[in-house]
Amino acid sequence: MSARRRLSVFLIVKNEADRIDDCLASVCGWADQVVVLDSGSTDGTVEIARHRGATVHQTDWPGFSAQRNRALGLVDGEWVLSIDADERLTPALRDEIDAALSDPALDATLIKMPWRTYFCGRPLRFGRYTSPQGKLFRREGARYSTRPVHEQLLLPERRVLNLKSPLDHYSWRSYAHAQEKHLQYAVLLARHKHAQGERGSLAYASVRFFTDFLQQYVFRLGLLDGWRGFLMAVMLGQYAFHKYAALRSMREQ
Repeated sequence: MSARRRLSVFLIVKNEADRIDDCLASVCGWADQVVVLDSGSTDGTVEIARHRGATVHQTDWPGFSAQRNRALGLVDGEWVLSIDADERLTPALRDEIDAALSDPALDATLIKMPWRTYFCGRPLRFGRYTSPQGKLFRREGARYSTRPVHEQLLLPERRVLNLKSPLDHYSWRSYAHAQEKHLQYAVLLARHKHAQGERGSLAYASVRFFTDFLQQYVFRLGLLDGWRGFLMAVMLGQYAFHKYAALRSMREQ
């Protein structure tokens, strides 16, 4: 087998001391380069990252897209893996990535992997948080869109290879944290829509609660995840409601 193409990993972080060590343990010593871009941690995140052997840079917080573009400018690998502190690479996933990046005939520019998202102690098997994630890509010409959250990766050419091994995802520390995170993202997206001239209404927000709930619970089979699936469907309905309710409230500001 040929030598693996040079691989860089980057993370953008702030106050992730309770999670970043497990994340870095899954990539440090395996990737050719690991870069952590920190935006003002005060909880020991930086010290943990340095102890693991990552290269740490510290800066301000300009938003998700701008920060990812900054981090992208700090790495030099032919291929780049962008992960978050709440994610972990399994040994099987590392092996599969090694095989893909060592293949002389590799033609893809984007490599997707299944997302194994844990919620209330167990992984979800269905729904939005199990969708394959395009986290591994060729660096040349890549950049992130300017959306405030859920930023998109833009590539000069998009040829996708799908892997089978999952990326473990521990997004929420607790039920309260899940609600806080969804509300934060909903408000960020509402601000973006408001700046673009969009206007919301409570009627539309209410409709979106039910349509997003049904999409997650019924059409994306969240019901097969039992009570966790029902709870996640409700939370995603709330997420949609909060987004458009916040947008409506911005008319008065």
